[in-house]
Amino acid sequence: MVTHSVAAALARARAAQAQAEHWSQDRVDAVVAAVGWRCYAPEQARALSTLAYDETRLGDREHLYTLHRRRVLGTLQDLHGVTTVGVVEDRPDLGVQKLAKPIGVIAVASPSTAPCSGVIGNALPMLKTRNAVVFSPNPSARISVLRTVEVMRAALAQVGAPVDLVQCLEHSNREAAEALMRAADLVVAVGGGGTVARAYMSGTPAISAGVGNATVVVDDSADLKEAATKIVHGGGFNNGTSCSSESNVLVDATVEVPFAAELARAGAHLCDDQETARLRTLLWNGDGRLNRDVIGRSAATLAAEAKIQLSSDSTSVLIARVPDVDLADVLFTEKLAPVVTLTPYRHFDDAVAAVAAITDACGRGHSCGIHSHRPDRVARLAERVRLCRVMVNQSTAVGNSGSFENGLPFTSTVASGSWGGCAQSENVTWRNFVNYTSVSRPVQRQLRTEEELFGGHWSAHGRSVGPVCDALYDDTLV
Repeated sequence: MVTHSVAAALARARAAQAQAEHWSQDRVDAVVAAVGWRCYAPEQARALSTLAYDETRLGDREHLYTLHRRRVLGTLQDLHGVTTVGVVEDRPDLGVQKLAKPIGVIAVASPSTAPCSGVIGNALPMLKTRNAVVFSPNPSARISVLRTVEVMRAALAQVGAPVDLVQCLEHSNREAAEALMRAADLVVAVGGGGTVARAYMSGTPAISAGVGNATVVVDDSADLKEAATKIVHGGGFNNGTSCSSESNVLVDATVEVPFAAELARAGAHLCDDQETARLRTLLWNGDGRLNRDVIGRSAATLAAEAKIQLSSDSTSVLIARVPDVDLADVLFTEKLAPVVTLTPYRHFDDAVAAVAAITDACGRGHSCGIHSHRPDRVARLAERVRLCRVMVNQSTAVGNSGSFENGLPFTSTVASGSWGGCAQSENVTWRNFVNYTSVSRPVQRQLRTEEELFGGHWSAHGRSVGPVCDALYDDTLV
């Protein structure tokens, strides 16, 4: 029954995509605008974000609304005026033109965190590239995703486009998800490690997001007030449920005291040793796994559960002060909660090494941040860590997946490169949802001379190549 329903959804998607495949750019843009507006409209955005919160109980109702509208608007800004039909690149000097073509049917495994905005953020660039998309939602967000898909289908119908360009599977389980992945033309997986692993094992080309655990350095040149404000805002935004949420902070020991004071003023509660211990016990089960009953809850809720007395009702982040980086401590892993570690460092190179070690243990390839006015330190950090994003003097949570205040494109899929087990090392956008046909015409190319190619080697080592290999073919070597 499950396999049959997946096959039926795929058949409908292929029929719809066949209609869209030869649309003009104007037709594509009209469809994207219709779906975008229907999802961005305040009353609709409010209804969807409220539904997402009521169903999953993850994050913050108001933050989900803000995230929803910002992600839709940012994605539309990035797509506006972009050519995705016909010739998208023309190099007369090489005699090469590139034509963009749709991939076909894309399967998307969507997570329980910010499910509505995530689904829209994937659908818009896929429609822009004339693909069809079928969503396989996390079971805990199934109703939210179904409703979001219904909204998008209504927008498609309004402009006379085939509604089956966007679908949601009837069944939300592993069997259905795996069947969809095997049958689609491309898989986009956003969710837990198991979901990502199944995507890459499906036999279908796949793109995924990576595990986050953003670690941030605050050096002695930073604007401490600004750094604290951005870290608290990012660490507490949507109750820390983003993979990009600030998770660990390494601060220069010479400014630790004033920086801690700024954190408190910005809305953080600095836990003492006993409070940190109780928080650790609350967030992780005995087997070291996150306690799913408390992740995504507010700082106030966590504090009450951990018997932490807050001095302010406006506290949005709990700071766990840890004297040294200990990779065996679960506090240095992804938390999915408004909890941030704070650890001092003595030398900047120690901080760089700590960022590399923490993210290598949890958060490979994903991202880090630095608050500093020393370009040399920013460069040193960027050069030495195996991470895809280094956010400078900004919030990782707010800026990683696209922002109106930086140049990164908006995305619902924050890839982490081969370091994090991902096929891409950038924010996944419409460019990842097209195939290219290259048209090549003859040109007279200017070739390099042998002197240009080998001159340096000849000068250093001469032209001799040593003994010439003239061994006969030996089938024992095969």
